[in-house]
Amino acid sequence: MSESAFAPSFPVDAAAVNARGLSLLDAGDFAAALECFSRAAAARPSLADAHHNQGRALWALGRLVEAQEGFARALELAPQRLDSFDGLAQTALHLCDWARVEKLRPELEQRIAAGEPFPPWLLLGYSGNAQLQLMAARNNIAARIPPFPPLWRGERYGHRRIRIGYISRDFRKHVMGSQITELIERHDRSRFEIIGLATCGDDGSAVRARLTQAFDQFHDLSAMDHLARAALVRRLEIDVLVDLAGHTQGENFAVLAQRPAPALLSWLGYPGTTGADFLDGVIVDKVVAPDAKEFSERLLHLPCSFFVSDTTRAIAPMPARAQAGLPERGFVFSSFNNNWKITAPIFAIWMRLLTQVDGSVLWLRQSGGGADANLRKAAVGHGVDPARILFAAHVPDEEHLARHACADLFLDTLPYNAHSTACDALWTGLPVLTCRGGAFAGRVAASLLTALGLPELITESAQDYELLALALARDGARLEAVRAKLAVNRKTMPLFDTAGFARALESLYAALL
Repeated sequence: MSESAFAPSFPVDAAAVNARGLSLLDAGDFAAALECFSRAAAARPSLADAHHNQGRALWALGRLVEAQEGFARALELAPQRLDSFDGLAQTALHLCDWARVEKLRPELEQRIAAGEPFPPWLLLGYSGNAQLQLMAARNNIAARIPPFPPLWRGERYGHRRIRIGYISRDFRKHVMGSQITELIERHDRSRFEIIGLATCGDDGSAVRARLTQAFDQFHDLSAMDHLARAALVRRLEIDVLVDLAGHTQGENFAVLAQRPAPALLSWLGYPGTTGADFLDGVIVDKVVAPDAKEFSERLLHLPCSFFVSDTTRAIAPMPARAQAGLPERGFVFSSFNNNWKITAPIFAIWMRLLTQVDGSVLWLRQSGGGADANLRKAAVGHGVDPARILFAAHVPDEEHLARHACADLFLDTLPYNAHSTACDALWTGLPVLTCRGGAFAGRVAASLLTALGLPELITESAQDYELLALALARDGARLEAVRAKLAVNRKTMPLFDTAGFARALESLYAALL
């Protein structure tokens, strides 16, 4: 029954109704929670909490324009609120509201420089400044993670096989879960025992079922607090604990800070430094992490790319262009990144490309929530017919992989590159053009292309990126030669050699002990 059915005839206790809304929000009843927050805000318009929580509920419901208004109002009432500023900054990115992004950027940087503990993930979409990212990460850890007595105190376990534990909230139907499965299956069981530690419950997906079978041991930690999780890691006598979250949702720093294993590593989930001095290392490569000064951790370099993928994924038959919602003729520029990675400077380049390549279109990922409309509006501002921006609706994974063949060139983003989306494109044979960024998140596509033997698709400036995109679009023979090289290299170069990746990773693990 709706909350409004219980609307009292006496004055509303705004704080109590707001608290009720928080309980509903935690329970996942976002619509009922929103009713509570709206009632609380109406009863006491000066209650910043109610407006902020309206923003949270609206975000969860996909109503981002309204969510932005809630965060903005909360921030007007309480200018120092970090969570409201974070919410406002997040919605600006996701809506491609670039005017607000530019307005917020200097304040975000100033507040981080002053030591305020903003979520480091937020900064990655705003800035490619690696030193600022390190500062943000350290601020966040210092403010949230207290010191703990170590659970592991130098004991040597002496196991016949080295025990490797992977801890993640994403052992489910998620990019991370899908990405790592083949690696887990290919680990050498004569030397290593592989233990999965899931901080999420079973979502019933095929990914979860496959992961459960792939690990030698699989533990569901979703009902445990951080103390119990760390204690379990210690009881399991794990030698190397690999965190796949970093500063993403479901992070594990309160577990790692308890030193539950001899070696604690960060890898894959977060493209940057954690800022945590209790971690022993971060698994990287020399393209994404050429300079140790950008990291709080020791750099553990793999010989090729740090990025792994599942090469067993099925690809459906290639659809006709019309089936994919594309024109039968004309050059198709594509970018299936999340829309929050699209920045005003990159979009301006894309619009100039459309004006210079007759009949071309730009194929993006459909996002909704107001971003698609903002992108089309921005196209008009560049003198481009908004009908030339096409949005790919969500389809099953195998169909999404198949439709890459309908595109001609994948255009990367900055300061945050395509990661799994670039890997998907390359796996299906679609060339990816990138510009090397100033920090880890902006160098991932360069790492992939280096490991694939295609350095000619890596540019070092926005101007070169634009010029090369235009040249490839105008020179069919040149682009076809790139495609042919990609078709050969994807079978012979290290990027998609998951067995070889497993051996390199295992050598790294063994060297730590």
